[in-house]
Amino acid sequence: MSETIDLDAFRDEVREFLATRLPKRLRAKVLGHVPLEAADIMEWHAVLRERGWAAPDWPVEHGGTGWSVEQQFAFEEECCLAGAPETLPFGLRMVAPVLMAYGTEEQKARCLPRILDGEDWWCQGYSEPGSGSDLASLRTRADLTDDGAAFVVNGQKTWTTYAQYANLMFCLVRTDPEAPTPQSGISFLLVDMTSPGITVRPIRTLDGGQEINEVFLDNVRVPYGNLVGQLNQGWDCAKLLLRHERTHAARVGRSKRELAFLKRIAGERLVGGRPLAEDPVFAQRIAHLEIDLLALEQANLRLVETVRRGKGHGAEASILKYLGTTLTLRIVELSVEAAGIHAIPVRTAVTRQDDGMTTAAGPAWADALAAFHLNLRKIAIYGGSSEIQKNVIAKTALGLRGC
Repeated sequence: MSETIDLDAFRDEVREFLATRLPKRLRAKVLGHVPLEAADIMEWHAVLRERGWAAPDWPVEHGGTGWSVEQQFAFEEECCLAGAPETLPFGLRMVAPVLMAYGTEEQKARCLPRILDGEDWWCQGYSEPGSGSDLASLRTRADLTDDGAAFVVNGQKTWTTYAQYANLMFCLVRTDPEAPTPQSGISFLLVDMTSPGITVRPIRTLDGGQEINEVFLDNVRVPYGNLVGQLNQGWDCAKLLLRHERTHAARVGRSKRELAFLKRIAGERLVGGRPLAEDPVFAQRIAHLEIDLLALEQANLRLVETVRRGKGHGAEASILKYLGTTLTLRIVELSVEAAGIHAIPVRTAVTRQDDGMTTAAGPAWADALAAFHLNLRKIAIYGGSSEIQKNVIAKTALGLRGC
């Protein structure tokens, strides 16, 4: 850590900002596990943008904060603990680093300010039916027109989060079907979602939400100037993007927030006339989670620092994603167990007095917990499933090439 950074003072500054500028309505939604609307996300983005904190990990020359790694993670943790909404990752943390690394000056000048100001809503066109974690098997095809001025794209993308709101999509397409390896012959395109030939169909998820979609592309014309990086070398862009996505997936702050929630409900939930937190077996399970969380926090800081120094074996992002998502799921699963019957997903709480008996609606904190738990299962899948992360770790860190 740099000696010029007073991290305690920085955290105090962030906490004061969150206490005064985070709308109570948004905080209540996040801490209560209530799904956010598009307007909620953009409202918080506007507050951060006004303060100059919308892009914590961007360099100053592109409008970022120029913060150190320690400041970035301290900021993310404090936001999570305070119940701040997540900012949209697709523009700020996914396509933006790709544009900074591989984009033309024109692409940077056109796209980056609009991402920062929240004028564009991006979605990610990676997964396809049959090509999820095995992303290199994608079949969406982009053929150059005879004059070379544009691509004509045909195919289907799936699990496309927030495509119903997006006006732009970064998309992996196959531009050379005869390439010698699956990874070669893929290109990275920026696609206008208002283009003729694009159809978005919602997918209803297990929790009843509709945040993911199918996207169909039928003869969609994409200008050649929307190609990022070199033709047929989009896999380099894809790998860079996934590294950024996975590095942020440790989400120590989120685990701390959910652990605090677990402790609270364990203290309120009565079993046999006593709080569940007083049960020695259950208390031990909470203690194990807290120990693992402390270990994750140290691993997160250590591995990120390794990457910052330009060292490491390349598996750090996969290690962080696997450890972070696994721990978060364990914490929330124990919260559901602590909630007991109150975690049964019921859309409307009803009080019945038809037989002289009263059925209580249950505690307020339980209303959204079941849906939150079901939706959260996705974190072990997106950005590369846990099984894929283990393979990356085995191949890269352990040198087990046969995996």
